[in-house]
Amino acid sequence: MADDGSAQNAIWPLPKFYFSVKIGDASVSFQEVTGLDSEARPIEYRHGDSPIFYPIKMPGLGKVSNVTMRKGIFANDNAMWDWFNQIKMNTIARQTVVISLLDQTGAPKMTWTLNNAWPTKVTGTDLKSEGNEVAVESVEVAYETLVIATS
Repeated sequence: MADDGSAQNAIWPLPKFYFSVKIGDASVSFQEVTGLDSEARPIEYRHGDSPIFYPIKMPGLGKVSNVTMRKGIFANDNAMWDWFNQIKMNTIARQTVVISLLDQTGAPKMTWTLNNAWPTKVTGTDLKSEGNEVAVESVEVAYETLVIATS
């Protein structure tokens, strides 16, 4: 008999196409989110009387990369450009960005929280008179810390 997934303890991988993004209190529909990277930079150290000819490697400062989000352009929707235009001399409109991977019921199963995020780049769509694609804009977001949670 084939497994139909009805077993109580069935574990299934989550599809990556069902996700949500909240910027501050606003829910924004994006087509694609990339760049959820976090790493620890290694520090190499070798003390002077070490008989080993190789350095010791220890974890150093953490590093996160910028996140790029792409979405379709809708009439009267300037939310990303408005957020970008709030950047003034020494003033940045920082937001908390929450990206949630959802299960089949719409409940978040994995959440990435980008703290103190702000847009570093907003790219409009390319225009082509012979094309028939949807106009897509992208926003690149820098942030300070990344918190990953599962539920």
